[in-house]
Amino acid sequence: MRAQAPDDPLPTGADLADDGLRRRTLRTELLLVLALSLGASAVSSLISFLGALTEPGGLADQAAQLNSSRAPGRPWLDLAWQLFAVATALVPVALVAHLLLRERTGGLRVLGFDLRRPGFDLGWGAAVAAAIGGCGIGLYLLAQAGGLNLTVEPESLPQVWWKYPVLIVSAVQNSVVEEVIVVGYVLRRLDQLGWSPLAALSASAVLRGSYHLYQGIGGFFGNMAMGVIFVLLYRRWGRVGPLVAAHALIDIVAFVGYGLLAGKVDWLPTP
Repeated sequence: MRAQAPDDPLPTGADLADDGLRRRTLRTELLLVLALSLGASAVSSLISFLGALTEPGGLADQAAQLNSSRAPGRPWLDLAWQLFAVATALVPVALVAHLLLRERTGGLRVLGFDLRRPGFDLGWGAAVAAAIGGCGIGLYLLAQAGGLNLTVEPESLPQVWWKYPVLIVSAVQNSVVEEVIVVGYVLRRLDQLGWSPLAALSASAVLRGSYHLYQGIGGFFGNMAMGVIFVLLYRRWGRVGPLVAAHALIDIVAFVGYGLLAGKVDWLPTP
């Protein structure tokens, strides 16, 4: 903050009141967005984890299901429910876009979620996915074998024609919601509220880890580490586009790969 020049007007009581009102508004807005999205997921994940801890047996003996049937035996109704779930999960992103548009910043463009640099986003996204994805699988296998993680079942959809398209759409939806909100939007609001870069990084990373806690201790710390890396990359690039691409690729490989390999290879844990 620069020193005040002698001829600078001193802040008035109205200015200070306006600034205080703006901060309260931003805090309330941030809490409401999180309550409608990943904050609520974090609370749900904590409750799920506590339930798993108090179940007889170890964490590795229990399963965490990600993409499962919503209407068993009724494929068209199931498809309708799957698409409905994807669409409603994206509503908080639409809300964030609306709130940013009210700032006259260009909406999600200010977060780097646009089509201005598709080659940059996809290229770096693929590189980040390759680096993080392999490490993530290794950490998950170690945590699950050590009893620190539930057995994650990325998909248990029926063998119908729309199975893999829905898994891909679900992966893209996850990536858009998480990176736009937990990286771009949260960091922007915390910066505006005067948080230090380290505090904002810590809050974003812990939030990411917390809504993955349903997977177990390994899921919490693994995703928190991923959150640190993603925040640092966002600070460097000023774009969530590469992070959305990386996250989508990681989830697509996990979802589709599990569907193709589950029960056919010995190294992949299944419930």
